[in-house]
Amino acid sequence: MASDLHIVIFPWSAFGHILPFFHFSKALAEAGVHVSFVSTPRNIQRLPAISPTLAPLINLVELPFPALDVKYGLPEGAEATADIPAEKIQYLKIAYDLLQHPFKQFVAEKSPNWIIVDFCSHWAVDIAKEYGIPLIYLSIFSGVMGAFMGHPGYFVGDGQKRYWGSPESLTSPPEWITFPSSVAFRSYEAKNMYPGIYGENASGIRDAERVAKTVSGCQAIAVRSCIEFEGEYMDVYQKIMSKQVIPIGLLPPEKPEEREITDGTWNTIFEWLDNQEHESVVFVGFGSECKLTKDEVYEIAYGLELSKLPFLWALRKPNWAATDLDVLPPEFNNKTSEKGIVSIGWAPQLELLSHPSIGGSLFHSGWGSVIETLQYGHCLIVLPFIADQGLNARLLVEKGLAVEVDRKEDGSFTRHDIAKSLRLAMVSEEGSQLKTRAKDAATIFQNRKLHQDYINRFVKYLKDGVS
Repeated sequence: MASDLHIVIFPWSAFGHILPFFHFSKALAEAGVHVSFVSTPRNIQRLPAISPTLAPLINLVELPFPALDVKYGLPEGAEATADIPAEKIQYLKIAYDLLQHPFKQFVAEKSPNWIIVDFCSHWAVDIAKEYGIPLIYLSIFSGVMGAFMGHPGYFVGDGQKRYWGSPESLTSPPEWITFPSSVAFRSYEAKNMYPGIYGENASGIRDAERVAKTVSGCQAIAVRSCIEFEGEYMDVYQKIMSKQVIPIGLLPPEKPEEREITDGTWNTIFEWLDNQEHESVVFVGFGSECKLTKDEVYEIAYGLELSKLPFLWALRKPNWAATDLDVLPPEFNNKTSEKGIVSIGWAPQLELLSHPSIGGSLFHSGWGSVIETLQYGHCLIVLPFIADQGLNARLLVEKGLAVEVDRKEDGSFTRHDIAKSLRLAMVSEEGSQLKTRAKDAATIFQNRKLHQDYINRFVKYLKDGVS
């Protein structure tokens, strides 16, 4: 039954953010809430189809992508981080900030009950205040990430100097995590991540400043998590914040009821999977946001070969490769043709993860991928690269759900590190224990009633301020 609530939702222009915001919008619509989902035209065109039953409750709002000065050099049609190299993301932030003007006009015209935004939308605080509309910050990161980084006052000024004054400060659990925890960034991760948070960029606003203003100016924080999996860290998150922190559940994507693949190549791949032993195949995938170097792709490839395990690798063609033939080491496909398959380009990831032949996953431990994978009870081999992935990896290892690939102090890894971790997870006695715990975790991750209950409580909060 539809309610009178109208919520405007505006994610940052990265599909690691857009898709969970979109899943969240659908979950709200299923609870009867009217949602205006705001992004740019090309991003909205790439969204999954909305079912006819939810379509009347979800309004997809396209704000024209702003024209930028030619010196910023964004390719035509580049409206999300996946479309550009990492060094150009700062220019995408300039374009995103320019969207505040049409966004403000839309809010003024529609007068929604709530505005829900991402970390990047610091200017939404002033828009919400001007029109007297309450604002919520939606964190698509794990509760661990929020608990680790702490209060927004620690991101800037004296708080930043005290707690996050250097990359080294990120390499041990902060003082407000009072229970035993191994969750912290490695030194190489901290050195790579710190400039992204605190360094200057072309937009003129550091990411730390964006987060601090957005979180400080919101009425509540919604977190894509649940007490059943992250209870201790969610407790820390709530205690350290000066406002309500509301778990909204894990928003697990719906399992495909049946395979709907019409592409001939993928039909062949699924036939190959059908002929593999139960839970014997490793799925390998690093998504669209991880830009792997040539050395990294080659070491992963050689590691798969050394492991002698059956594998299916969904690999996006890197920018450094002129053609698909340039992506993999010479003769790799010939040497491994009886053991595995590499598919370059788009992959039907949920259909693959749900296949009974898949038993483990080698991936970057991004929170969305953790949720997608653990709902099927696969054991995890984690190789984190960016942002929160390192913290998620430590959490999964801490819970006995994952093997993390060993790395040198500079963050590099070898084919032997890959092969060792794969075999440990997939064929050792320790690996069988990982699988048992992963299947136990799946009862949480795939429990749609549990996560819908979180959404229902969140909707109750939207209606009357009680979660």
